[in-house]
Amino acid sequence: MKSAILAFGLAVGGPALALAQPVAIINARIETAGPQGSIASGTLVMDQGRIVAVGPTIGVPAGAKIIDAKGQVVTPGLIQASTSLGISEIEQVPETRDDGAGQKLGAAFNPAAGINPDAPTISLARLNGVTRAFLTPVAGRSGGGAHAHDDSAFATAGGHEEDDPTLFAGQAIGINLASDQTDLVFKTNAGMVLQFGESAAAAAGGSRGASLILLKQVLADTRHFAANRAAYDKGEGRGLMVSRLDLEALVPVVQGRSPLLVRVSSANDIRQVLKLAREEKLSIILEGAEEGWRVAAELAAAKVPVIIDSQAALPSSFETLGTHLDNARVLQAAGVSVAIMGSRDYNNLRQSRMNAGTAVAHGLPYQQALQAITLVPARIWGVDQETGSLEAGKAADVVIWSGDPLEGQSYPTAVFIAGVAQPMTSRSTELAARYKPASDTSPRPAYRN
Repeated sequence: MKSAILAFGLAVGGPALALAQPVAIINARIETAGPQGSIASGTLVMDQGRIVAVGPTIGVPAGAKIIDAKGQVVTPGLIQASTSLGISEIEQVPETRDDGAGQKLGAAFNPAAGINPDAPTISLARLNGVTRAFLTPVAGRSGGGAHAHDDSAFATAGGHEEDDPTLFAGQAIGINLASDQTDLVFKTNAGMVLQFGESAAAAAGGSRGASLILLKQVLADTRHFAANRAAYDKGEGRGLMVSRLDLEALVPVVQGRSPLLVRVSSANDIRQVLKLAREEKLSIILEGAEEGWRVAAELAAAKVPVIIDSQAALPSSFETLGTHLDNARVLQAAGVSVAIMGSRDYNNLRQSRMNAGTAVAHGLPYQQALQAITLVPARIWGVDQETGSLEAGKAADVVIWSGDPLEGQSYPTAVFIAGVAQPMTSRSTELAARYKPASDTSPRPAYRN
């Protein structure tokens, strides 16, 4: 049975194809990222947007569309654990950046309204096997990196100075990358993003101690606000450091209903964050954690997951002097739940799987590396019952790869999001079709009269 992948309604430039019949992918090496692990040769059946069955001896339903993936690899769709995809396009062009609120908002900032479903980076991400992503704002707009220094301010609240420092970047949200949707958000208020370490110290006037005091005060103010809303509305009670908008956004965090994503690098700063989480009873996720390997046992004991760039090996700042290429291996071996992120460089969306491959080269087991870009991000953000692995009942976010997805030369040959086949095109492929010389010397479309 010949491969029907490209013939399966994935023509260049065509729209996403809604599937009106079951689809069976057969003869594939299936990396489930779930309880079944790796299946050397198996079948995956999807129907009505869901995975119906997956395994080595699954029967093909009558009337199913069959895709023979012999020699290819099937995985769950990749999940970007922390990114600015869709809310920032060109780092040096402020008009294309909606990943930070500047000085007007802090915790209350929600980037959802700034998502551009037509951003070229979204189709590029799909071509690299990404089906879902979690957007995490940056404090201010000072550089776009996960640990960028920031001079933005708290939103004012009744007589407070405009230059009070901000530590909170805003709210995390989850999007799917389906080409046939204009509203990509599938999870709102996924968490709150907090800067810590050098970035927070800079925002607080240069001192980590000052930033920690301010942070504790904001948390205390939030608890006070939650317990005294009526008095606040009457203008009664003590003064609070931040605006009502920020206080409202932080209530789920202090009540333990929403996780706090903390951007932090050094081992000492990580210890301070763990102590704060214990004292304040916060549910936290760490991003960065370049020196996480030094405190791996403490992170495991606290059951705190981390999102890391496993390719971070050069000390770009004093807080990352201990960065190490085997960070992922040490953390995972200690029992820490590890997700691997790519660069926040918006056109470098292949990097998460490249980073996973780098982690394997430095000792992280293959299955854990694959889960670090699929199931673990889903679990961290609370959507693992919906996506992240190939299991019956979950959304049919499925990618067929030409080879091992953690190898640089492999590429997706088909991508499904909730069972819908996605167009295998991007701005890059469209430009190539427009300008690449034809073998028969006829003019390309760009040069025709």
